[in-house]
Amino acid sequence: MSSDPLSEILDLVNARCLLSGSLVGGGAWARRFERPDVIKFMAVAEGRCWVIMDGLAPVGLATGDVILVNGSRSFVLTSERTLTPEMATATLDGMAGMIVARDAGRDFLMIGGHVAADPKRQSILLDVLPPMIHVRSVSAEAVALNWVVDQIVREMAVDRPGAAVATAQLAQLMFVQALRAHLASAEPMEEGWLKALGDERIAPALRLMHGDPARSWTLGELAKAVAMSRTTFALRFKTAVGVAPLAYLLGWRMRLAERDLRDSEVPVSALARTLGYASESAFSNAFKRTIGMAPKRYRTSSRSAGSIALN
Repeated sequence: MSSDPLSEILDLVNARCLLSGSLVGGGAWARRFERPDVIKFMAVAEGRCWVIMDGLAPVGLATGDVILVNGSRSFVLTSERTLTPEMATATLDGMAGMIVARDAGRDFLMIGGHVAADPKRQSILLDVLPPMIHVRSVSAEAVALNWVVDQIVREMAVDRPGAAVATAQLAQLMFVQALRAHLASAEPMEEGWLKALGDERIAPALRLMHGDPARSWTLGELAKAVAMSRTTFALRFKTAVGVAPLAYLLGWRMRLAERDLRDSEVPVSALARTLGYASESAFSNAFKRTIGMAPKRYRTSSRSAGSIALN
């Protein structure tokens, strides 16, 4: 019955981690990067630097540190906080071999990339991430990340068969490990499903709903499964996720319905049954109330226009 909501959501948004390359520095250097509008991941493989993000206090990064940024703000990477940054001539999407300075040889190496996702669904992921997640190399969760970063650097250093596949898989693992580290930290989290996964009392209920979205779950059943009273569970769930438990279940069903209507030929009647609705009309009414149009019209519109805005 239990499932893995994080994997299911990453699969739903088709999240793929693409390694862009490396940034090399030596001596004094500072570069400003424009707001990327996509999730970025960066790891310091050698040396130290500062990341200064608009609206946040400067953060010092050391060898082995990894950061995720949600793409909503511009930022500066610099060897010293007091330097005036130059505008980067390339984004971190195309930073393969970018040399920012080598006045004193090479003493800094950063690898980085971004998370590509379905633009019609990526808000599911973006909305729950803070502007920056910082995983320090000295944290307990960083052991696996340190190994991943080391392996990526090795793959990039030698032109071995299968390097592209290996680095892509390692980049995906780095992203997942960084999310796990964020869940294990005591840092405040954005309201949403990711925060719920970090709550040991709420996460089991989330896994139950994801494991069997067609089941007619009741508030009482979910509360009993996590050994809480209905009132306490409902309040704690809404505080973490932002919506009531059964509203979350409805939303997850509709996300699955949107995907299948866009990407498959499954009949609406069959889709209704897989999502727990007794009839096609009951499903169609729920879908129309939530999304704003009937399922068949949504299928036609999404395929003809190639893009439908998600609520």
